[in-house]
Amino acid sequence: MADAPHLSIGEVLSLLQDEFPDVTISKIRFLESQGLIDPERTPSGYRKFYEADIDRLRWILTQQREHFLPLKVIKDRLEAANGGVPVGDGDDPAREPAVVAAATRAPATVSASMPAGEAPDQPVPIWMADLVREPVAAAPVASSSRARRGTKVVPIDPLDQGPTSVSLTAAELAVAAGIDEPTLRELERYGLIQGRPMGTDTFYDGDALVIAQRSATFLQHGIEARHLRMFKVSAEREAGFLEQVVMPLLKQRNPAAREQAVALLGELAGLGQELRAALLRSNLREHLHPG
Repeated sequence: MADAPHLSIGEVLSLLQDEFPDVTISKIRFLESQGLIDPERTPSGYRKFYEADIDRLRWILTQQREHFLPLKVIKDRLEAANGGVPVGDGDDPAREPAVVAAATRAPATVSASMPAGEAPDQPVPIWMADLVREPVAAAPVASSSRARRGTKVVPIDPLDQGPTSVSLTAAELAVAAGIDEPTLRELERYGLIQGRPMGTDTFYDGDALVIAQRSATFLQHGIEARHLRMFKVSAEREAGFLEQVVMPLLKQRNPAAREQAVALLGELAGLGQELRAALLRSNLREHLHPG
């Protein structure tokens, strides 16, 4: 393997940046420090990325971007697919993880749907099949009075996070969102993101990840964190209004009434989502359809 084609970390960055604009050398190094990748090193310490390393890195970045998976979950899944062997503990002479080496063997493929952003129905390595087929957060269809009336049902409850829980440190959150920690602190300063203190550490959930990622895109367009407060204020006002609507049900203090309140919140939140989109289109129509 010493003479096999390989890339430096800078070349890997150039290769992946079109597909993953937020990837940086620091992020690749961070993923290595967390044990998700394990590139071979030259005697002088430079990293050597082989094809299997790049495929693994591309898959990790896709899971972060498309499915918002925390690094611990990604690492656990990769190790589970590798028979519980940690990254870099295989017998491959090039120190490529066995799970990635298996991915490079042509016969070991199955037909499966790739994650979002990949070609559909493309053969994928057999070790990855269970991962790409497994739904990360399957949100249930909202059950509400609208279904009983036979009218349009909100297909996904916008308040439902699904079964997947996310718990990230500040450093992990910043990497996953493609921002630096000072920017994360700025988002916290304006109340857009809130962590959950646990002992001496602070952890962030899936909502914080989505907020950080969406905020990062706004920031790339020159919009500052302070400008994003209007979304927070709007959400707080809407939440306050919906709380007033369901409060009579919550005051009954019985499981059935609580379930009804949750279903009603999901329905009304979905309606609000549709209403906001329509109002926004109406206000921007002259810009969306000039002339």
